[in-house]
Amino acid sequence: MNTLILLIVEFFKIGLFSVGGGLATLPFLYNLAAKDYGWFDAAQLADMIAVSESTPGPMGVNMATYAGFHAAGIAGGVTATLSLALPGIIIIIIVYKFLEKFSGNKYVEGVFYALHPAVGALITMACIEVYRSSFLGGDTFIRPVHFALFVVVLGGKLLYTKRTGKKIHPIAVIVVCAALGALIGL
Repeated sequence: MNTLILLIVEFFKIGLFSVGGGLATLPFLYNLAAKDYGWFDAAQLADMIAVSESTPGPMGVNMATYAGFHAAGIAGGVTATLSLALPGIIIIIIVYKFLEKFSGNKYVEGVFYALHPAVGALITMACIEVYRSSFLGGDTFIRPVHFALFVVVLGGKLLYTKRTGKKIHPIAVIVVCAALGALIGL
């Protein structure tokens, strides 16, 4: 079967079933790496994750673009990215059309208001998982160097923001963190 058609099918499935963002696409991508498509292997998937996390934009979209490009060049990158996004676009249109009928309903508005704490809890749990995997690294103790870097960068950002009233651009934070990581050899 044509590589572009396979990319459409596989990344449409990933977009349809990977609810939860970029990290939710990882099991599907591991499955793709295990199949006989020859697009990439597990080691290249680790590189995709690193590149996707360090580039601007949603991680899942970045990984789809990277994998598609690796499989079929520019056309593959565009195809995989659009195929990943298409299920979400379709679902959003359906939900919008459905909820448009209930936009003034106080019960529907109450449900959405009640969802705010749940979303906050989901984001908090994601932060805890990232913290745990980054700073604990499978060990039972926090890696002192990682924690020190975290405190220095976060503290510097907070002090700068409080003192000047200006926000630091996220790209500047990424560059500083990358430079510190390279200096200490993480």
